[in-house]
Amino acid sequence: MPSTIVAETRQASGSRAANRLRLEEKIPGVIYGHGMDPVSVTVNRRDLRLALSGPAGLNAVVEVKVGDKTHATVVKELQRHKVKRNVTHIDFQVVSLDEEITVDVPVVLHGEAKAVLAEGGMVDPAVDTLPIVTTPRSIPSEIAIDISNMQLGDIIRVGDLTLPAGATTTLDPETPVVTVILSRSAAAAGEVAGAAEDAPEA
Repeated sequence: MPSTIVAETRQASGSRAANRLRLEEKIPGVIYGHGMDPVSVTVNRRDLRLALSGPAGLNAVVEVKVGDKTHATVVKELQRHKVKRNVTHIDFQVVSLDEEITVDVPVVLHGEAKAVLAEGGMVDPAVDTLPIVTTPRSIPSEIAIDISNMQLGDIIRVGDLTLPAGATTTLDPETPVVTVILSRSAAAAGEVAGAAEDAPEA
């Protein structure tokens, strides 16, 4: 069930007004989409944190109430302070729960590639997120990839993934998602060993 937060319309603009709101634990933002004119709003920082604390995270469907209207939305963009990392601005995109949208879903690796580690290799995620096309109700919290059986030199590509029912991605099927590479120390050790083998006998 979507979380609901109450937003207040925001009249004042500019960095000074925005900083004043943040001191009051309010976050400036905007809500737009589906034919409505953009509306500048503020939301309570705690309410927003609670709304996005579920399994879906930033891809949660959030019902934003502005005045006497409630809009089903997803977070389109979230800006953070460069040092403090707290949220400084948020964009809510109004969506239809029955229409497909494109969202970035985190790629999460599960398991331990013991064969790779034994050979001095490393599992390297080529991407952190995947653009997933689906309806707001069906947005997955993550794209889980089991790396337990990976070997040195293996590559997992987009076409190898099993996406949730009803979901597709905009990436080419040949796009690498996870690769296996030699660690620097293992590669250096291999180079030393190779040089020793090629050296002429005294």
